[in-house]
Amino acid sequence: MLHKQYYIEQEKVDRLIARKNQKSSFYNGIYDRYEYPVLTRDFAPVHWRYDLDQEANPYFMERLGINAVMNSGAVCLNGKYYLVVRVEGNDRKSFFAVAESDTGIDGFHFWDYPVVLPDTCPEETNVYDMRLTQHEDGWIYGVFCSESKDKDNPDLSAAVAAAGIVRTKDLKTWERLDNLKTLRSPQQRNVVLHPEFVDGKYAFYTRPMDGFIETGSGGGIGFGLCEDIRHGVIDEEKIISRRIYHTLTEAKNGAGAPPIKGKKYWIHIAHGVRATAAGLRYVLYVFGTDLKDPAKVTAEPSGVFLVPLGDERVGDVSNVVFTNGAAVGENGDVYIYYASCDTRMHVASTTIDRLEEYLQATPEDPLRSADCVRQRCEMIQRNMEILGQRT
Repeated sequence: MLHKQYYIEQEKVDRLIARKNQKSSFYNGIYDRYEYPVLTRDFAPVHWRYDLDQEANPYFMERLGINAVMNSGAVCLNGKYYLVVRVEGNDRKSFFAVAESDTGIDGFHFWDYPVVLPDTCPEETNVYDMRLTQHEDGWIYGVFCSESKDKDNPDLSAAVAAAGIVRTKDLKTWERLDNLKTLRSPQQRNVVLHPEFVDGKYAFYTRPMDGFIETGSGGGIGFGLCEDIRHGVIDEEKIISRRIYHTLTEAKNGAGAPPIKGKKYWIHIAHGVRATAAGLRYVLYVFGTDLKDPAKVTAEPSGVFLVPLGDERVGDVSNVVFTNGAAVGENGDVYIYYASCDTRMHVASTTIDRLEEYLQATPEDPLRSADCVRQRCEMIQRNMEILGQRT
């Protein structure tokens, strides 16, 4: 018999799904932010969390709780927007689930069942942060972090990170391929598949790492090619977006959403990390690469693109924004899906034209305070001349 509390809890979920989102008062001319998150743990279906049988669960206790929803891949298919979301249970294990929306900014609701990946890696303990790439070969690929215990290290927190790969045509049936092998770097996280072939090969953006947390000798975001994605092996990784002292990428950086193809650039939305007295701070930045040679960086705007603001700064891991998904609508609108503090999902909206203007016109970081203030004073001087022309 269905427990009567189900109707009360389901009505709460239905209200969240029906809530209309609206643009906030934030303005920078680059993108719009929104009043509400697009997904939180409270959006999780009631039947994921509770045993609905009144006899088996007379007090309607939560049996399998949800701690957070975050770090989603994104894709636009047939006019609808789909997120493959990282859902973290109360047991700390993550799994993937599909949420869909008609608008891209509200109305997101989860499908009845989470994604069930082929269980082909017995040593795999956790999976998370899937990037979705619609590839020109006709498949939608998901590249995610496959985490296992480091059996060679007695430290219980010691882990090994690899890039897992799946592919699908409908987000329902998933084929598991071999984990990506990078011959010159022992661990990989934040790996992204390029949407097109490069020199007839599959191209990946990598993040070479010496360990699970520390980048060590890894210099930034890498670029590498492989012949066969079913058994992907990359020999050489070329660093294309480097970590730089006293910038937002000083501690580490990594690819975010798969690059978006514009008229002038491949548009990359990545994350940068620096150390602060309060811990690591994650922010987003943008760079552009050549349309014919996506390993060649041609635009590097100065500074941050998006940072956590207000309530976004508080959560399981504070002072963090992270993206691994952006969806492009048929009209060129871009929806950037980002998580705040490993807790909830938000959206920022812009267009390809705006992003390319940002890439082309925003000056690069001169890397020294003296040069930065000169750069700013030059703009101020030009603006003072314009202000002086007012009638």
